[in-house]
Amino acid sequence: MNKMDIRRPSKEDQEELNQFFASVIKHTFKKEGLSHLTEEMEEELRQKKGFLESDLISKGKKYYFLVAADVISSQIIGTIACGPANALIIRCANGALKDWKEIGTVYVHPDYQKQGVGSALLNHLLADMKRKGITHYCLDSGYKQAQAVWKKKLGEPEYLMKNYWGEGSHHMIWSATI
Repeated sequence: MNKMDIRRPSKEDQEELNQFFASVIKHTFKKEGLSHLTEEMEEELRQKKGFLESDLISKGKKYYFLVAADVISSQIIGTIACGPANALIIRCANGALKDWKEIGTVYVHPDYQKQGVGSALLNHLLADMKRKGITHYCLDSGYKQAQAVWKKKLGEPEYLMKNYWGEGSHHMIWSATI
């Protein structure tokens, strides 16, 4: 893989990032066998666009994004964000994580997956969080392939909602310290 640059997004990146979100979300839903869930796919896309807009308006105070860009092509190849724990995390953890920061919007372009992009983004974000005095975080996933990645990185989830998304489709929540 070519080298990448990890940086904060700018207003000029917004359209490319929105297209990136649409492409990666569509690819993920297809890989997970969820392509038929068009309303859920559209809701996820609206949510990610909203998080990015919030980041750009607040200059990273509410949601804090990082992007990875290929240094040769300047193409955005990955994203990660930190923000307040989402309602699903708060509800499924019975409020225990309500004041925690959530890591989310971890997307890597399909052509760059399994090449360390996500790990580099995570390490960079954790270092930024630590510098800001954040000592713990949570994250959740309902995607089976992402769950396998997070289990390798963080171990078994602290919260497991069996069959949350249907028979055999669980939702998982991890909590960790930095």
